[in-house]
Amino acid sequence: MASERHKARETALQVLYEIDLTVHPLADVLARSTAEDRLSEEGKLFARELAQGVMAHRLEIDEQIRRHASAWPLEQIAMIDRNILRLAIYELLHDNKVPIKVAINEAVELAKDFGTDSSPRFINGVLSSISHLATR
Repeated sequence: MASERHKARETALQVLYEIDLTVHPLADVLARSTAEDRLSEEGKLFARELAQGVMAHRLEIDEQIRRHASAWPLEQIAMIDRNILRLAIYELLHDNKVPIKVAINEAVELAKDFGTDSSPRFINGVLSSISHLATR
């Protein structure tokens, strides 16, 4: 059974994916997603913090993706993989509330659930190369 924090990451990922796909305003997507969701209030708060954090640091996060996945132009990375990376990079470099291994493992699990067969390996490789930048 998925933990509450894992479910919150799923919600944050879905929010980020919708914004990337539709360019809907963050506040609107968050309000709808957390109202419809099965999360506790603490889980909803965590999902909001993650999505808002990613959006606040998106330019810097995208630059990290460009730097560490240089064989793939950002726009050519599958949208779900791109947003899993954004979420995990935010947790690695800005959130600092979970151990590095946990952030990477959570991202790989999201890639298994939502991505293609090659997504987990790709996500793990990019995040492993970025993890040295994280300070704990």
